Amino acid sequence: MRPNRSVPASSVIPVLAYPDVTAASDWLCDAFGFRERLRVGDHRAQLIYGNGAVIVTQGESAPATVHVRVEDAVAHHEHAYACGAEITSEPADYPYGERQYTAVDPGGHRWTFSQSIADVDPEWWGGTPADDDTDWVGVFSAPDDADLTD
Repeated sequence: MRPNRSVPASSVIPVLAYPDVTAASDWLCDAFGFRERLRVGDHRAQLIYGNGAVIVTQGESAPATVHVRVEDAVAHHEHAYACGAEITSEPADYPYGERQYTAVDPGGHRWTFSQSIADVDPEWWGGTPADDDTDWVGVFSAPDDADLTD
């Protein structure tokens, strides 16, 4: 992939619309810990978090769902709550090795913040890992009657 310094290096970048880009960008930075990378007038901003990115653009908000990996889901939740985030699910531990909570931002977008708390073998879910030391890729699913809240 050709580098371009005017675009975040992330391979996948969600684009989220908000009526007020400045207010949305400021709120996402304050509440969720993003950092503004670039602002183009009052109609577009690039925000980064770790090695991920989100583009905030001016427009009618059509709710989307974004998944963000964090170091400490409980501390992140406490900070987001203190900043006025609408929390729709409290931090909880899941059998697939993640601690997660969900919040909704002022534009109606749903954000799941996820902390890895265990290294769960994909074969546990019926996945097929790669034969080498690279990231595994497999097709797997939990049984229809699986209780994923334990």
